Amino acid sequence: MGVRRIMNLLSNCTLCPRNCKADRGNGQVGYCKVTEELVVARAALHMWEEPCISGEAGSGTVFFSGCSMGCVYCQNNNIAAARAGKKITIQRLSEIFLELQEKGANNINLVTPSHYVPQIIKGISIARESGLTLPIVYNSSGYEKVETLELLEGTISVYLPDFKYMSSDIAKKYSNCSNYFEVTSKAVAEMVRQVGEPEFDQLGMMKKGVIVRHLTLPGYLEDSKNIIKYLYETFGDTVYISIMNQYTPLPQVEQYPELNRKITQEEYDELVDYAIETGVENGFIQEGETALESFIPEFNNEGV
Repeated sequence: MGVRRIMNLLSNCTLCPRNCKADRGNGQVGYCKVTEELVVARAALHMWEEPCISGEAGSGTVFFSGCSMGCVYCQNNNIAAARAGKKITIQRLSEIFLELQEKGANNINLVTPSHYVPQIIKGISIARESGLTLPIVYNSSGYEKVETLELLEGTISVYLPDFKYMSSDIAKKYSNCSNYFEVTSKAVAEMVRQVGEPEFDQLGMMKKGVIVRHLTLPGYLEDSKNIIKYLYETFGDTVYISIMNQYTPLPQVEQYPELNRKITQEEYDELVDYAIETGVENGFIQEGETALESFIPEFNNEGV
C-alpha cells in the first residue's frame, strides 16, 4: 500500500481494535484522544529498557501522546490522555530520528505508536533517505490489529509489545477491552511472523526479534502465570519474555484499592520461579527497587 493510501486510513479511522471510525484526518479526535496531528512528549536516550534494547548508550525513545488503551493504572497517564506533548510535522519526526542516531542511540524506540502508524511509516521513509540506519523498535500495548501491523512489515526490526491480560474480566475492568487476549495473541503471532527468530549484534544489542513484556499487577498472580504459560507454549524460545515488577500505584488508582499497592517481592519471586519451571530461558527479570517514579520520565518535550 502506498504512503498516500496509508495516510487516508486516518479518515474513518480503524487503525486500532477500537474501530472508532473518527475522521482524524479532518480534526476529529479518536478513541486515542488525538487527531492526525503528531504529538510527541519526549525524544531522548532512554536507559531503562531491557539490556539488549538500551545497552550502555541508550535507546532512542520517542514518546507519542495519546493511546488506544486507556488503562486506569497507566504509568504514563499524562501523555496517554494527551495532556502533554508538542505538535510536530512528519518532517520534524524524521529529523528527530536522525538526531537520536547522532546522539549514539542503539535504535529508534517508538513508544505507544499505534495511532500514528501512517505518519511513522512516512517519517521513517524520509529519515532512511537521509541516512537513518538504526533498527526500529515498536513499543506498544500489544492491543494491535493484524491489518495495521501488516503495514509495518519491512519497517520494524524489533517488536516490544505488552501482554497485559489473559482474563477478559480483568481486561474489561482496567482497560475497557474484554477482547484483549483474543486481539493481542493474534498481534504477537503476526509480529513473530514478520521478524522471526531473534538476532543480536556483537555487543548484544537486539537487531531483530520480539520481546513480550508482562507488567505484574498486584493481586493477579494467577493471570500472570497463565500469560507466561501461554506465551511459552505458543512461541517457545522464539520470543523473549520480560517479566516486570515496576508497577507503581499512582493517584488515579485510589478508586481501585486492590491496585493501590506495589507487588510484593514474594509475588514476583513466585512468578519468576513459575516461568523457570515452565521452561522459559529467553527472558528478562527486574531486580531491586524498580517500582519507583524515577522510571517514569519527565514529559517536558525534551528533544522535540
